[in-house]
Amino acid sequence: MDYLLAHHDKLLYLLAGLSFVIELSLIGLSGPLLFFGIACAVTGVLVSAGLINTWEYEVLCVGVLSLMCALLLWKPLKKFQGGRTVKDNSSDMIGQIVPVSVEVTLNGGNIRHSGINWNARLDVASAVDSLAIDSRVEITGVEGNVIIVREVSKA
Repeated sequence: MDYLLAHHDKLLYLLAGLSFVIELSLIGLSGPLLFFGIACAVTGVLVSAGLINTWEYEVLCVGVLSLMCALLLWKPLKKFQGGRTVKDNSSDMIGQIVPVSVEVTLNGGNIRHSGINWNARLDVASAVDSLAIDSRVEITGVEGNVIIVREVSKA
């Protein structure tokens, strides 16, 4: 411990390494520890080069560099992580076209699927306020025992 307190650059490298390991193994490249790790590594290089020589400046440098890394890398890392929409495949009903058996609104209604009337409600992203009886709808999700539906576009 005395060695690390006497050699701040080595302590910063250790913090950077631990941050990278935790970020990449447990968190999954979401950002916070990655930015801190990069800042610790760069500050360690500056301390090794003799450009920073007091712990106050080291802490300030780590903080400022973490903020700069977050501002510069946040959007590119979010794009790297994948698409914004994830296809819901939690139920085999999703994507099926079914008839409305009782008018469906944002508050409720019923659809008919496999000979059974199911509680349903309109998807909040839907362009209409209600769906009439016998109209065709697409199942977009399942929340508990309520089926989320949207109108089928007429192509």
